[in-house]
Order: sequence, then structure tokens, then C-alpha cells
Amino acid sequence: MSSEPVEVSNVFDTILILDFGSQYSHLITRRLRECHVYAEMLPCTQKISELSWKPKGVILSGSPYSVYADDAPHVDPAVFDLGVPILGICYGLQEIAWTHNNRAGVTASSEREYGHATIHVHEQENPLFAGIDNFQVWMSHGDKLSALPNGFSIAASTDNSPYAAISNVEQQIWGIQFHPEVSHTTKGTQLLENFAVKICGASTNWNMKNFIGTEIERIRQLVGPHAEVIGAVSGGVDSTVAAKLLNEAIGDRFHAILVDNGVMRLNEVETVHKTLTAGLGINLTVVDASEEFLNNLKDVSDPEKKRKIIGNTFIRVFEREAAKITPKAGDEIEFLLQGTLYPDVIESISFKGPSQTIKTHHNVGGLLDDMKLKLIEPLRELFKDEVRELGELMGIPHDLVWRHPFPGPGIAIRILGPVSPPQIEIARKADYIFIEEIRKAGLYDKISQAFACLLPVKSVGVMGDQRTYEQVIALRAIETKDFMTADWFEFDYQFLKTVSRRIVNEVRGVARVVYDVTSKPPATVEWE
Repeated sequence: MSSEPVEVSNVFDTILILDFGSQYSHLITRRLRECHVYAEMLPCTQKISELSWKPKGVILSGSPYSVYADDAPHVDPAVFDLGVPILGICYGLQEIAWTHNNRAGVTASSEREYGHATIHVHEQENPLFAGIDNFQVWMSHGDKLSALPNGFSIAASTDNSPYAAISNVEQQIWGIQFHPEVSHTTKGTQLLENFAVKICGASTNWNMKNFIGTEIERIRQLVGPHAEVIGAVSGGVDSTVAAKLLNEAIGDRFHAILVDNGVMRLNEVETVHKTLTAGLGINLTVVDASEEFLNNLKDVSDPEKKRKIIGNTFIRVFEREAAKITPKAGDEIEFLLQGTLYPDVIESISFKGPSQTIKTHHNVGGLLDDMKLKLIEPLRELFKDEVRELGELMGIPHDLVWRHPFPGPGIAIRILGPVSPPQIEIARKADYIFIEEIRKAGLYDKISQAFACLLPVKSVGVMGDQRTYEQVIALRAIETKDFMTADWFEFDYQFLKTVSRRIVNEVRGVARVVYDVTSKPPATVEWE
């Protein structure tokens, strides 16, 4: 069973975001952190009595639901008894009105408002709109207020929404119908900063320089003076930065292990070993468990089963390796390091109310309930860009910090269908050619993630005047800041032509190459 992570929320002033399932909820967290205010997102079903910390303020997110629907999610009423400022966004505004108006005052609008709108600020002295005049906002709602809740005033309106912003300054409750977290709202970040800093009084001390010292101290307190940690490292930026933090915190009581699971990239094990040992001085043990992983994956096509099998096998391998290490203090290995990030947590947790699991991450939802090692996840509260900034501050080389992410399940989830050695070889070689050409073109640092997928379909082709019937490779390359949303990278046609020609000519078994031009959402970054 995993250990409870030490709460960052007990160290930094924290704005609590309660998520009702909006596709934009994570962006609220991002915008506040860009203002150097720490924010944490929890499901709207969170019981306030179960929090071990008190937030400086609370934000209620948007939602695809209607507050008056029978199955609509609702916030714990104790939120309104916390004595801290509250801001409701879109559905959050309607939840406030529904709660304070005896389940009335919210109706389905005959004129659904979606897209740009102009906000007219009525209360210039309202602290939420300090320094903000009329501005462009992004609307996305089918319901709106039909009546002003008792004790509230109209702070702003649009031509379609007379109650686009409401406030009860005495009770410290604000509600807005628009979405300040999206980039289409021109002064949205300033509005969120007004709420967090001017109204809630949150400190603007959230940065990676402060995080380093705080996190190292948290690790030392969690691990104690004698316990030792075994570390899951892969050579990616997440596990590398996590390993560096552990090494700084507890020195040689940290044991780094790289497991060759048989589904890593071409020459990956050799490259990672050289980089981490010679480049960073990390004491690294390589364990070849490829046969065990591939046997467990045999004939498995379902991506969720793949992830769980790989996650479970990882834990068993680590437990065996931990048993082989003789700790200097005579104690057993107690902790397993993993580079879990905040987007992993967000995407892996199904809230009881509005949200659904997108996919299980091997280091969040794919672990055994009876695992002996306790997890230590120093990056659990961070987004990818924050991890990169942290890595640079800690002196990790640029090439490592900006290395494209590689999923824990590896090529297994880039082979759509059963995983076998011949399929792995095809996927590996195609991926290697794609990345090699990206580097040659000087595009690697401009792309957030790129890879090749082997599809479970065959296509007719012609090679050497003979008919072929072979497999299809899909290429994917995306640009993103936080991996919660992403756009596909626009290569020129000559680049794609070169990559396609090389893959078809050099990778036996491939007859066709396609390029994925789908953004996230609606797609995810990985195909599985």
C-alpha cells in the first residue's frame, strides 16, 4: 500500500480548486501557479472535514452538468463555512446561486452563449475587477442565472448575460459566468490573481527555487534518518529530476534502478546507463527483466490491461531488487521512488461525480494494492514545465531536461494490439528514424513529444513491382506547455516525405506511414 504524500498544501498558501468535470479545470491551477500562487485541484465531492490543511480560498470550476439536474454534482456545504473567499466559475457561479437561492434562480437559456463576449464591469471598486475595465471573455454555457441570489449584487454583465458576474463582498463570495482560465479571456489571469492575492491574501512564493529546499526537507522527514529508498529511473526528465532530489536529500541511502522491460526505445538502456552514471554520478543498477514482462504481455491487446500488467510487474521486480540490497543501517528498504506528475494524477482519478478516468497511468492507478514498498513521489504536485524548470535549477544537463517524455509502459502502448518481439522491432526502428530526422531538422526542442505508433491494420502496397500487404505506422508530434492540452506540430511536407520514405524503405514490415493531426482534446497524446 502506498504512503500518503506529505502535503505541499501545508507549506505553501494554497487555493483549493474543486473540480466539477470541466475540460478547463486544470487550467485554473496552471494560471494561478503562473502567478506564483500554489493551487491544488480536488474533486467536487471532497469532504472538507477530511482535508488536513485549510485553503486560503476556494474556486468552484465549470461543469458539463446543469445544477438543477437530478444527477448534478454538488459541493460539500461545509465549503461555505470555511470562512475563506469563494469564487465560482460558470457552473460554479450557478452552484453558488442554487445553494443561496433555495434551489432556484438557474434555468436553461434559450440563447446558448458560446465563444467571445464583452464584459461590462459595473462595480469598478469590486476587488475582483481591480485594475480591469471592460474586456473580452470566453463563454461556454447553456444555463444562466434567471434571478440574483439574496445578498448579491451585479458586478458585471454581457449583452446576453445580465448576471455575468455577481458578488457578495460581505460574505466574500464571487461568481462569474465566463472562463478566466482560458487564453481567450484577455484579462483572465489578472482576475484570478486579484482573487488569489488581493482577496484571499495568498503569498506569491510558489516557485521552483523555493520548492527545492522545501521538498528536500519533506523527503528527509518522510524517509527519516535511516530508511533507504529504491528508485525507479528511466532516463526521462521526470524520473531523473526525482532521482536528483532523492540523492540530494538522503545521499547514498538512495538506490537507483533501471528495469529493462523489453519495450524501451532502440538503444535506450545503454544510453540511459551512460547518461545517468557518467553524466550525473547516480549509482545505477540495470535489471534485465524483459523476458518476464514480455511473457506477461503475451496476447494482451487491451491498453488498460497492458498498463496494469506493466505496473504490477514493475513493482514485483522492484521488490525483488530491494530484497537484494543490504541497507547500511540494517533496516529494510521501505520506499519506492516514482516520478509521478500532477497531470498523471488528474487523468488517472475517477471522481465519483462528474469526471471519468481517461486512462490509467502505470505509476498512479496500475499498482498492486498489496505492494510492500511505500511510494515516495516528490514531483506529484508539479506540471511538466515546472519539472523542467526544477531540473535546470538543479544543474541537470539541458539535453536531459528537455528530453521528450517516454511512457512507463513504453512501446507496449505504442503497439496497438498484441505485443511481440517482431512488433517491438518494427515500432522501435520506425520511432528511431522519426526522432533522428527531427533532430537533423533542428526541431527537437520545438516539439514537446514525438513518437511512432504501430497500428493493428494492414495495407496494400507495391514494392519492387510486387504486391505487399503490410503494416501501418502512425507518426505523432505535439506542442504543449503542460500536457493537459496539446496541438499537433506542423511539419513541412518535405520533412514528412523524407521520414515516410525512410521508414517504408528501412523498416521491414511497413507499407504505409500516416501523420496524426488531432489535438488534445479530443484525443490524448498517446494512442493508448
